[in-house]
Amino acid sequence: MGNAGSLWPYLLLGVAASVLLAGGLVMMKSRGEALPAASGAGMLRAIARWFRDPMWLAGIGVETAGYALYVMALTGAPVSLLAVMMQGGIALFVVFAAIFLGERADAREWTGIGGIVAAMILLAWSMESGAAQGGVEPAALMIVTGMAAAAGAAPAIYSRLRASGAAAAIASGVAFGLGSLYTKALADAFAAHGSAAIAGIVGNPWLYLTIAANFAGLVMLQNAFHQARGIIAMPLSSACSNLVPIVGGMAAFGERLPAEPIAAGMRVGAFVLTIGAGALLAVGRE
Repeated sequence: MGNAGSLWPYLLLGVAASVLLAGGLVMMKSRGEALPAASGAGMLRAIARWFRDPMWLAGIGVETAGYALYVMALTGAPVSLLAVMMQGGIALFVVFAAIFLGERADAREWTGIGGIVAAMILLAWSMESGAAQGGVEPAALMIVTGMAAAAGAAPAIYSRLRASGAAAAIASGVAFGLGSLYTKALADAFAAHGSAAIAGIVGNPWLYLTIAANFAGLVMLQNAFHQARGIIAMPLSSACSNLVPIVGGMAAFGERLPAEPIAAGMRVGAFVLTIGAGALLAVGRE
């Protein structure tokens, strides 16, 4: 990977990516209350309204630019370091939301936000040791999809979580997490079959599942922004979008906990901390 000095350009790209990703989400959140929620018979009309809104559309553009910089950074920096920066982007979003959108949280909610950020950093650090994995098991991944979808939909049973936007935020994170799993399956197909996989991309089901999951996540996240403060919705969504790939990776890709006890402890601790901190946010004052 080269010496430490050679990493700096890529790490700076990672910092810029994190700033852009957080900034784009703040731009989208700034239009959360003004834009309609996408649900029921009016879903398509609401989504069309989003794409006609200059600020919201600019936010999508900033998000795209941030993701492009992240991909560039991955070409020269360890993914573990960049993962920490991306999780730090949650904290950056919270700061932006407080400064530019005037959002506030009480002590209980700040504890939850801090717990989720700490858990995601622990999770990123635990990735340094890597994890043994095999190819995707399609049947197992479909079982994971069903279980994750049920878990993501469960909060909507509770009227308080629906009204606060927490249910939509959790569902969006689950959808984004499933999108990551489908992206991994798609990437594995390319690695295994090379140019033949690229030529047959139109017929690859993982491609369409990736698109559908990420689009669903985007819609539900914007719905969460319509109902909830961003400093509550975004950490909840990010926590779920990180946990789903970890659980799904173990169930469908043969991944295991790190062999090193410290790394394994960090991974388990991140799970426990995320669940506890997420509960604090989900039953907040809204």
